[in-house]
Amino acid sequence: MSAYIARRILLMFPTLLGILFVSFVVVQFAPGGPVERVIAQLSGADTGASRVSGSSGGDFGNRGQAGASSDVVNSKYRGAQGLDPDFVKSLEKQFGFDKPAPERFALMLWNFARFDFGKSYFRDTSVLQLIKEKLPVSMSLGIWMMLLTYLISIPLGIRKAVKDGSKFDTWTSAVIIVGFAIPGFLFAILLIILFSGGSFWSIFPLRGLTSDGWDQFPWYWKIIDYFWHMTLPLISMVLGAFATMTLLTKNSFLDEIRKQYVMTARAKGCNERQVLYNHIFRNAMLIVIAGFPGAFIHAFFSGSLLIETIFSLDGLGLLGFESVLNRDYPVVFGTLFIFSLVGLVVNLLSDLAYMWIDPRIDFEARDV
Repeated sequence: MSAYIARRILLMFPTLLGILFVSFVVVQFAPGGPVERVIAQLSGADTGASRVSGSSGGDFGNRGQAGASSDVVNSKYRGAQGLDPDFVKSLEKQFGFDKPAPERFALMLWNFARFDFGKSYFRDTSVLQLIKEKLPVSMSLGIWMMLLTYLISIPLGIRKAVKDGSKFDTWTSAVIIVGFAIPGFLFAILLIILFSGGSFWSIFPLRGLTSDGWDQFPWYWKIIDYFWHMTLPLISMVLGAFATMTLLTKNSFLDEIRKQYVMTARAKGCNERQVLYNHIFRNAMLIVIAGFPGAFIHAFFSGSLLIETIFSLDGLGLLGFESVLNRDYPVVFGTLFIFSLVGLVVNLLSDLAYMWIDPRIDFEARDV
């Protein structure tokens, strides 16, 4: 087991390197970097500036060296004509673009190895501090969504498998299919219209995780206020995940119920409860556990983007989205590195959970 864990940990390094390398290469060809954004703001452009390729050296062969240098600097950026070339160069130096791409990538890897993610280009604060500020929102949404999804979906999926083909199975399947078909963000808008002062009732708040003056509330009222704000976002997020997890659990248990060892256990005189929880449960839960890492990462880091936007919740999903739009590369790469590392660690923990559920699984006997 220890050798397997060591191999998996060692494989994390080239995996992270590959993720960062591909992302870095893509960024080099993406139009509109931070320099262009500042130039666009100075020129009063409504949209972000786009990076255009610089002309080849032959185009400037007959010009003076100083003039050619100025033209080369300004021709790299749309909207930079008429700006002082020294100012444009200072912008490049400020954002680190005065160095060649391989040197910038190597410097980024060195800093990331020391968990130094630098400062945001446009927020004047460190990337780690930004993540620390936004993390409570995403953690609140992610943790409660995962708990509600598993607490509802697993018992319901087991019940549907046991009652397969019954009226209970039929009408719950209809509800689940409808829930799966409705996008979470669309359902969130519907909830706002119905319950947040849209056109009907004004029961739940529309923005934030807490009310103004929350710090002054008694402890019991803080809890009530917190869940009052969380109700609509959680319902919107759980809808799709709840449907997927329920059907996954049902199908997994159905596959096990039809196997020969279940018939043997019944023939030995085991009642249905003993068959279900002593024989079927561990085998059927393996596929449910396999889906946990993806669900975990989705819930915490990506799945809440639209919900955070609709309910004005300033979390990690919104931070990452805005950073990509603003070309805030330290935040983009810093969050990418952290999310990827967390994902790899959670996948390893998921594999170890396999062994805890089913000790017959031998990691030492398989290749990574």
